[in-house]
Amino acid sequence: MYALVDGNNFYVSCERVFRPSLQGRPVVVLSNNDGCAIARSNEAKDLGIKMGAPWFQIKHLEDEAGLVALSANFTLYGDMSDRMMSLAAGMGPTQEVYSIDESFIGLDGVRGDLTERARKIRARINQWIGVPCGIGIAPTKTLAKLANHIAKTAERKPGSYPAELAQVCNLATLPANDLDAVLGATGVGEVWGVGPRIGAQLKAAGIDSVLDLMRLSPSTVRANWSVVLERTVRELQGQPCIGLDDAPSAKKEIACTRSFGHPVNELQPLVEAVSEFASRAAVKLRKQRSVASEVLVFVRTSPFRKGPQYNRSIVVPLVRPTANTSDLTRAAVMGLQRIYKPGFELAKAGVMLLDLIPDTQVQSELIFEEPGVGVLSDGRERLMSAMDLLNERFGRSKVHVASTGLDRTVKQWAMKQERRTPAYTTRWDEVAVVRA
Repeated sequence: MYALVDGNNFYVSCERVFRPSLQGRPVVVLSNNDGCAIARSNEAKDLGIKMGAPWFQIKHLEDEAGLVALSANFTLYGDMSDRMMSLAAGMGPTQEVYSIDESFIGLDGVRGDLTERARKIRARINQWIGVPCGIGIAPTKTLAKLANHIAKTAERKPGSYPAELAQVCNLATLPANDLDAVLGATGVGEVWGVGPRIGAQLKAAGIDSVLDLMRLSPSTVRANWSVVLERTVRELQGQPCIGLDDAPSAKKEIACTRSFGHPVNELQPLVEAVSEFASRAAVKLRKQRSVASEVLVFVRTSPFRKGPQYNRSIVVPLVRPTANTSDLTRAAVMGLQRIYKPGFELAKAGVMLLDLIPDTQVQSELIFEEPGVGVLSDGRERLMSAMDLLNERFGRSKVHVASTGLDRTVKQWAMKQERRTPAYTTRWDEVAVVRA
C-alpha cells in the first residue's frame, strides 16, 4: 500500500501561513521576474486563471476581482516543504519525496485503520505548519496519485465525488461498485503519466474515463501505444510496477539558467551572472557527489522583444572532470567571452554541467602547472567542503568567487521580485513579529 501526501496549492498555502488576511482571497504566485502564474488559490482558479497565465494578461483582475499577486519566494517554500515532509514521514516506514509538495509513503507493515491514520497526519501537518493537504491511499503509486486527486477535488468541488472521500481518499476501502463509479466519473487525463497527446489519442479511441483505461488489456495497450502506458494500466489494475525511490537518482545534467530582470548588453554584468550560475550548479553537483567533464554556457535575446535577435552557446571541455567552483566558473566565463557579441539586448543566460560521472571516478594524472601535486592531494576538495558549510550556515553566496561581483552592488541582471514576501523561517531579520 502507498499514500501520496500533497500540499494544496502549496506556494499559496505557504504564503497564507504568515498572511492570514489572504485566506478566502484570490491569490497567485508568479514565476521568476514576475512573468506568469505558477500557483493559484482555489479562488483564483474560480476566476478562470490558468496555470502559466502571463501576468500582463491577468493584471486587470487586481482591480476588478481583488486578485493578489506575489513574487515566488522559493527559500520560504523549500523550508516549509522540509517541515511538511518530516511530518508526512510519520505515516509509514518508507518515504519518497517526489516534489517540493508531494511525498509518497510506503505503508507496508502499518497496522490499523489507514484512513484514520492519514486523517491524523493531515491534521498534524495543518496544525503544526498551517499547510492543508490531501492524502490518497491505494495499492499502487499510480492509484495513490489518482486517489489524491479525488480527495482534493471532492474537497474543492462538493458533489463531484462522495463527501467521505474529501481530504483523505482510500481507494482500497471502497466497495467494488463504488470504486467503479468513482473511476468512471474521473477523466482519463487525470491519470499520472497520461499527458495531453496520449489523452487525446485515448479519447479518440473511445476511452474517456479512468475506468475505461483500467479495463483495457495490457497487451492491447502495449501493441497500440507503449510499454510505459502498459505499466500504467497494470498499476490501475492493482499490480505494483513502480517502487519507492528512497534516494533520488543522480542527474545526468545540471543546469542553472535565469531570465534577467532587465536587458543586459555589456560583458561585465554577464560575467557576474554566468559566474553566479556556474557557482550554483557546482553546489548541486557536489551534493550528488558527481563531477562534470564539460561546461555549456549560452546567452540569448528575448524573442518577444523588438530588435536584433541573438542566440549562441558553446561547450567548453575540461582538462579533467571536476566539481570545483573555481574551475567550473573559469570555464563558463571563458566560453562566455568567446560567444559574447556587443550590440544586443540579452534577456537570458545559463550554465549547464555535462557528461557527469561519480566523484569516485577520478583522473589521477599530475597537475602540470603545479609540478608534483596530485589531483587527490591538492586540498581543493576540503576548500569546497568548507565553502559549502559556510554558505549553508550563513546564507547562500556569502562565500563566493570574485567574478560574481560584490554583494552590496545592485546587479543589473538580478530577477525582478517586486512582490516577494520575507523569508520568515530562514532569516532572523525577516522573522514575523506578533504584537499584542
